[in-house]
Amino acid sequence: MAERREQAAPDAVLTRIGQVVMLHHGGDREEARRRLLDLWAEIGEDGDPLYRCTLAHYLADTQDDPSDELAWDLRALSAADEVTDGRAGGDPAAVRGFYPSLHLNLAADYVKLGRAEAARTHLTRAHGTADALGDDGYGDGVRAAIRRMELRLAEEGPAGGEPWGPPRQRPR
Repeated sequence: MAERREQAAPDAVLTRIGQVVMLHHGGDREEARRRLLDLWAEIGEDGDPLYRCTLAHYLADTQDDPSDELAWDLRALSAADEVTDGRAGGDPAAVRGFYPSLHLNLAADYVKLGRAEAARTHLTRAHGTADALGDDGYGDGVRAAIRRMELRLAEEGPAGGEPWGPPRQRPR
């Protein structure tokens, strides 16, 4: 029974994160930011890195200042690295598919901050990790966003009205 509760707990946390993300997608950015920050405080700086990665990934979307957005996206990448390099235990495959999106978001952050070289570095990393994406709507969306960013950076700036970053997806 205790083992069953331990298995259910991660799903419960990710479900809570997903509910807040739906609130954000519904247009209530301020409330979503507040609730995500509450979850961040609950989980803590040393909490499960999968949760921290997911929370920071979505918290970045709720920021008004590009520097704050960058800080949250860097936290998400750092937490993902903790899982994939084995420091935190867990299943590295659980976050491997996040890397293209994480790096693409960082590229977009750096573009917003006028740091084209840093943007190119992360775009290269996004492209290099894209093989971890599935052949599904999410994977197709991230690959398309990588191509758009490549074109934009080749032109030295944003063009058109499409968003810089990839679509967001809750972990499975």
